[in-house]
Order: sequence, then C-alpha cells, then structure tokens
Amino acid sequence: MAKRYLQVPELILGFDTETTGLSVQSERAISYGFCAYRFGVPVWSEHFYVIPDRPITAGAYRIHGLSLEDLEAKRDSASVYNVEGGITNAVRILREFHELGAYVVGSNIGRFDLEMLRRSAISVLGRGLDDQYFDLSLLRIIDVVEHDLAIEPSRAVRSRRGLGYLCDHYGVTQGGHDALGDARAAVEVFMEQVIANNSGQVPMSLPSDNYHFASLDRAV
Repeated sequence: MAKRYLQVPELILGFDTETTGLSVQSERAISYGFCAYRFGVPVWSEHFYVIPDRPITAGAYRIHGLSLEDLEAKRDSASVYNVEGGITNAVRILREFHELGAYVVGSNIGRFDLEMLRRSAISVLGRGLDDQYFDLSLLRIIDVVEHDLAIEPSRAVRSRRGLGYLCDHYGVTQGGHDALGDARAAVEVFMEQVIANNSGQVPMSLPSDNYHFASLDRAV
C-alpha cells in the first residue's frame, strides 16, 4: 500500500510517455518526456520522439493527436529515434538518475509507462531490465494516483484519479497529453499533495553529498 509522503525528495525525475495504444503487452511508446526537479525547482528536461514499428491506434490518436506523419515531421525540430534507440535512451536516462538517487514520479507509471518500457525492451533489445546495467525493480517510484489513494482512500469521495482530475483537484496546469507536459504535471501534483499532507507547508528532504550533477550539464 502506498504511503503518504511528508517530504519532497531532493531529486525527482518526472516521467511520462505517449504511445501507439493502451496495451502494455503489444504497443510502443512514440514519445518520452523526462523532467528533473531539485529542491522543487525544475533543473533539466528531455523530450524525444519515436517512429513506431506498428500503427498508432485511432483511440491513442484521439488522446495525443500524433500521427506517423507528425512524428516524421518532428525530425526538423526535435530528437526522433527508431524504437530501439528510443528504448535505449529512456533506459539510459532512468539509470543515470537512479544512480543520482532520484525518485521517479508519474501517473500510473509502474503499471503503464515502465511496464511498457520493460516489455518493449524484452521484445526489441532482448533484455528484461533486470541485469547489472539496469534493474527496473530498484527504481524509487512515486505514483501520484497511488499516493492520492493513500491521502484519501475513499473512492466515494474521489471516484476519479486520472492525471487530469488530479491536476484540477490540486490546482496544477494540465500537461495536455504531451509526454513532457504530463511528466511535469505529475511532479507538480505530487508536490501539491505533499503540501496538503503538511497543512500547507512543503518540507524538503535534507541535502546529500551523494548527488553529482556533472552529468546534467544539458540542464535547462
């Protein structure tokens, strides 16, 4: 069962994906969004796209509005990878931030985004993300939906827990079904949840000498 957080970790990595469909077993990510916050302040982000090896379902297109043609057109203004390259880059980012001590924050992140990444890595890379290079199970994960259930367990009080609803409930600007936008929205929802847990104040965890940000010289 998820716990109620009373502190915001020093380093947070927001993570979200947009995908070809909703099945973690058979669909692919077509965009990955990452954003790092240190002491509650955004310090870095990365957003990249993937040309999928399968069609984008009509239902997924209605949600994020990205077609294959749109993804191809991104090549002039953004980073665009093939499926293998996208998975490899996402794993690298997660690994680097895990080694820095980051908590990975998202909405339904364990059951959806990370599970799709794991299954895609098995089918495309032949790796289960459970080896010495990177073990997905060791990530420090905070799911804002599960956290909200810990805050208010009654489904009668809150019958909906999607990211859009949580943004409205906590006064956070929605991400608009954009991977980077939704990653940022999830982090900001989490910070508002912690404030609510502390009756309006937001204590931060203490600094640590274990963090080295030399690898984040791409920070924005």
